[in-house]
Amino acid sequence: MHWATCHCRNKHCERCGKMGRTSALQPHGSDRGEVRFRCAACGQVVSARTGTAYAGIRTDLTQYALGAKLLAEGLGVRATARILEVDKDTVNHWLMCLGTHCGAVMAYHFRHLHLTECQLDELWTFVMKKEAQLTPLERMLGLHGDTWVWIAFAPISKLVPAWVAGKRTRQESKMLIQRLQSSTDGHIPFFTSDELPHDADALLEVYGQTLVPPRTGKPGRPRNSYKVPPDDLLYAVVCKRRERGRVVEVTTHMVYGTPERITQALADSPVLSVISTFGVERNNLTIRQHARRLGRKVNAFSKDHAYLEDQLALSFAYYHFVVPHLGLRHHLAPPLPTKGSGSPKRWLQRTPAMAAGLTDHIWTMDDLLSCRVPPRFVWSSMPNRQNYSVPH
Repeated sequence: MHWATCHCRNKHCERCGKMGRTSALQPHGSDRGEVRFRCAACGQVVSARTGTAYAGIRTDLTQYALGAKLLAEGLGVRATARILEVDKDTVNHWLMCLGTHCGAVMAYHFRHLHLTECQLDELWTFVMKKEAQLTPLERMLGLHGDTWVWIAFAPISKLVPAWVAGKRTRQESKMLIQRLQSSTDGHIPFFTSDELPHDADALLEVYGQTLVPPRTGKPGRPRNSYKVPPDDLLYAVVCKRRERGRVVEVTTHMVYGTPERITQALADSPVLSVISTFGVERNNLTIRQHARRLGRKVNAFSKDHAYLEDQLALSFAYYHFVVPHLGLRHHLAPPLPTKGSGSPKRWLQRTPAMAAGLTDHIWTMDDLLSCRVPPRFVWSSMPNRQNYSVPH
């Protein structure tokens, strides 16, 4: 665990949030193995684990980090507990801490992103039981049943800048676009998706320009305002016709934007030559591999919606910062020699976070768990967890 990023968390202290030599932190012993520091300016005592995923963990940190990697690689809670020889409730507690921390790390880094292309899709799973097995009361409350993971995918950097876990309604689609908009620098990317009508409505509602009809001077109620798509909003849809569960025909049509502008966007794209959603659909397989709860025909499905969100946050953070992406590697010419008699290094491995310019190296699992989010930063990247502060 890295101690260089420790800082005073007293908001009334002049050293609050300052790291390194400007932090004014001095060693102050330890508490049950946790190194502590004392602020020389205000006297506040802070643990070295404060603000990290290690805060409040009594298990051996090496074992805890291994458990986090097993969960992020797609292992179930009970399997992780058996391998590490701990109780499954302990692993569930770990998952809650990891999900909260990873959600904060992604929300902090995914700001002011410049995205030129974005693909939208939904991934099916369920919580507790499938929709057909719900009682009328459970169906009315909407706490269990079929759940859809709404995903916004950037095919150039392979980032997933926004996602939402909920029902397949217009409300979740709008929430996804709002979170995507809040993580970008204001530039509207070129959108593609399947033929779900909620996406077009959500894009118009979030990015559309409001027009107020002029008053006519005649008696009666005035016309309501309405929204129109801006000129730089480009959105195309991929339509697939299936017979007996197989795709037999694929067509496309344009929803927002002119054919000339969409053709130019395809010509400028480094990854697309035709209107397609191949990137987000391939990413769905990666998500299912890194989240055991999304596997089909398994007994590791989520029994609570909060644990599904925590697993997704951990899996996405691990995917973005720790795991090199095969589609992002660069060929080295000439190859770099390695130590000993090994073969020369021919590829420069990169993660989606490196491709997006968020980091300059591949993180280790300890880097991810030790990453501290500034204390004044409040994250709201996961559904039903608005205005949650970073845990102390």
